Amino acid sequence: MAPAGSAAAVAADERPARRVAPSPLEPGATRDPYRTYRVLREEFPLTHDPLLRAWVISRYADVASALADARFTHGHRPGDPPCAETHTDVDEAELRAVAERTAFVLARRIAGRPRADLVADFCHWLPAGTVAAAVGVPYRDMMRLVRGRAASALAGQCTARISVREKALAGFLADVLADPDLVEALRDAPAGLVARAWAESLRREPPVQIMMRRTRGEIHVSGGVLPAGAPVALLVGAAGRDPDRFRDPDRFDLLRDDPGQLTYGPGPCPAVALAALEAEYALLALFQAMPRLRLADGFRPEPTGVVTRAPRALIVRPGG
Repeated sequence: MAPAGSAAAVAADERPARRVAPSPLEPGATRDPYRTYRVLREEFPLTHDPLLRAWVISRYADVASALADARFTHGHRPGDPPCAETHTDVDEAELRAVAERTAFVLARRIAGRPRADLVADFCHWLPAGTVAAAVGVPYRDMMRLVRGRAASALAGQCTARISVREKALAGFLADVLADPDLVEALRDAPAGLVARAWAESLRREPPVQIMMRRTRGEIHVSGGVLPAGAPVALLVGAAGRDPDRFRDPDRFDLLRDDPGQLTYGPGPCPAVALAALEAEYALLALFQAMPRLRLADGFRPEPTGVVTRAPRALIVRPGG
């Protein structure tokens, strides 16, 4: 060991401390995980996180590849090829009809109130109510089945994953209502424009921020090689704001020409179609039942969560 004050000791003191990769699970990350994601993307595209007990990848190219690569196992998204095995036969026209009917019933219940919480009074009910109507089960029974983890027996594994659709819908409505320009653009917008807004919301603030997978063998990614048989955390929230993939990635851009959400896969799946229909008819029903709908004075939606992320409340004045 070099004596204090020696040239060697002074040189050691002047060496910069080795930077340690931040973790999405660190205290404070739930309020704004995107600062952590930025550091990981730029400086630690491949790192092992002791809190997650997994390797972490955060760049869009790596995350998107991992979600589609058969060398990654354990888990899938609605719309990915393996999920077709769990589908029940569902008529998309019937899905559209029940999504529309359920959204309008819920919106009319809220319309006469001086204040309402759209998370508790609308987003919590629409996904389960739509599934219940689609499969012909009374809503009260569907909620009991969901709590008992038995809904997939009736609705299929993907469609029965109601909590993700709840969070996605809450985040979508928060994005729209927090921006008066978006409210005006989407109030009487065609379905195609609403679909673009829905995809942009899923990209910018995905309801599932972290997806877990496991490698079948060694896999090359940015920053190195993932070992075989290793758990891997895919930071979907980080990938959605990768500036190497998206122009001005932190901005909600309704007319974005470089879309690329990763919450849902690209394949045909009732859950993917149903989530989009719920978003479409949610806006239509809310704006028709409450033409002056706006956020309550002084309220700003704040998404929270680490693995999944959405606002816990969305307080509005139905009468404006």
